[in-house]
Amino acid sequence: MLRPVFAGLALAAALAVSVPGTASAAPAPGPSVVTDVTIPAPALKAIQPSIADDHGVKLGGVGSGLFPGDRPGEFWMVTDRGPNGQPTVDGEKRRTFPVPDFAPAILQVSVKHGAAKIKKYLPLVGASGRPVTGLSNQQVHDEAPYAWDGRTLLQFNPSGVDLEDLVRTRDGGFWLVDEYSPSLVHVSRTGRVLERYVPRGLKLTGADYPVSETLPAILASRQQNRGFEGLAISSDQRTLFLAVQSPLANPDKTTAKKSRIGRILTFDLRRRVVTGEYAYQFEDVTAFDPKVKGDQSEMKISGLAYVGPGRLLVDERTDNVTRIYQIDLTRAANLLGGPYDDPATTPSLEALTDLSKVRLPAKSLVLEPNALVPSLPGKIEGLAVLDRRTVAVANDNDFGLGDFDADGKLIDSGVPSRLVIIRLATPLAGR
Repeated sequence: MLRPVFAGLALAAALAVSVPGTASAAPAPGPSVVTDVTIPAPALKAIQPSIADDHGVKLGGVGSGLFPGDRPGEFWMVTDRGPNGQPTVDGEKRRTFPVPDFAPAILQVSVKHGAAKIKKYLPLVGASGRPVTGLSNQQVHDEAPYAWDGRTLLQFNPSGVDLEDLVRTRDGGFWLVDEYSPSLVHVSRTGRVLERYVPRGLKLTGADYPVSETLPAILASRQQNRGFEGLAISSDQRTLFLAVQSPLANPDKTTAKKSRIGRILTFDLRRRVVTGEYAYQFEDVTAFDPKVKGDQSEMKISGLAYVGPGRLLVDERTDNVTRIYQIDLTRAANLLGGPYDDPATTPSLEALTDLSKVRLPAKSLVLEPNALVPSLPGKIEGLAVLDRRTVAVANDNDFGLGDFDADGKLIDSGVPSRLVIIRLATPLAGR
């Protein structure tokens, strides 16, 4: 039976050292898979009857976020904004929403006897009680939304959210992060959005819930589809940790695509304010994933998990390779409110080559899930620490989105949503 613990481990087994007259030490054991399950995938219309036409799409994207439940073998998961694609139509890449009335949802999943079961499904709703959607919020700031054919323009929806990670508090409520603004979203135990925290100056109006401009304005320069992606909560439930998926477009997209510097923030849950901002250095993609041929923009943070005071696990990945690192923020420089929050600063944080002034957090490799389970899909976005020797990961299967036939029905990609529980060889330090 699983119990809440922490995870940590070196990827390679320690080398045995031979000493004359003694037996060679046995190699240290590596990590091992405890459980590998597929999450059920009912038709979208079956779980959200208000959907007019699900185009044959089944439930997916649930591995966008992962958080331990109150009981062993139980988890909270979250979908992203729903089925979406980016086909090229008339020479232009367009963001499509085949099921525009889909409401992003929180799931309670139970893993028992080698199988997964959805115990609870909570579509998010606004103050009116109507479902929020995953549609883009604002012209210019967000991508224009199109229907499944890439030709029919849909209306923007200021209430729409692209959720990517979640934590649950002891009162039964949730905090989630969103890619659009990017934003931090507070949700009740029943799935009602209570408030959304966005960057200062965003001027998001017309949402079906309160919106508060409390986050640093610089965050609004996030790249499209690269907002907040990781979220963790301290054990005393006083602090949230938020990670931007990729470097900000600061001062421009060209800088962002070459940069190796991301940002991780801390948020005080009592005062509802940002209290810290730290630089995070991505790995060099050339060594990390040779398949992407040196494209540094393929590097992303897709999940966070709390380890101990100032210590986090970070899910860093491309679409092919995921590695989990442990970082320590306790000696890193807090950049909040300093020159790197000012877009006029030159060079910007994202353009820095000399990082001695920003004091990066200590960083060490913990686990490479794809090496342990080669059949795992590459997009591992959910990360949870269950105890000092156990972690769980989950993938985002993008709702199985592939091509659509002549009748507008999905030809499913066949990629399942999987949740894998891993026993680590070495406990995580810092609890």
